[in-house]
Amino acid sequence: MADQPFLTDIKTLRERARQHIENGAVTEGYRADRETVIKLLNEALATEIVCTLRYRRHYFMASGINAESVAQEFLQHANEEQGHADQIAQRIVQLQGEPNFNPDGLLTRSHAEYVEGATLIDMIKEDLVAERIAIDSYREMITYLGNQDPTSRRMMEGILAVEEEHADDLVNMLQKMG
Repeated sequence: MADQPFLTDIKTLRERARQHIENGAVTEGYRADRETVIKLLNEALATEIVCTLRYRRHYFMASGINAESVAQEFLQHANEEQGHADQIAQRIVQLQGEPNFNPDGLLTRSHAEYVEGATLIDMIKEDLVAERIAIDSYREMITYLGNQDPTSRRMMEGILAVEEEHADDLVNMLQKMG
């Protein structure tokens, strides 16, 4: 192991960088199955879009004695989910894929469901279920990505941390509301 250099020699790095420059960030060193990663990221994108839409509906439909503070939490979560969607779409483009924003099939691509909920408690519970789905599916994506695509893995790890925070917020809301 000591005989192998830590880094490819500079001349080789420079030569490889000039090959296939049209591939941008996807260099010869990219080890993941790009098509599979783009498919997974498009599923995550659909999940984030569905969650954004559901949270936005819940924001506008929240009513009752606790509605104002809960609605503000819904709005904050909706905005954060939209930010995740934007990050994911940008990464798909970096990988020379196309982010799928087509509403046709959105719910079949999404891991989370779009359930409206009739009461404030129902809305919170449905959002919590969706967060739990995202947490599990994103954790599996992170494991799949491993060291083959560390950039996508780190992005999904950051998104996962926020989804876990959302789940914690929602559990706290349910506990406060009895």
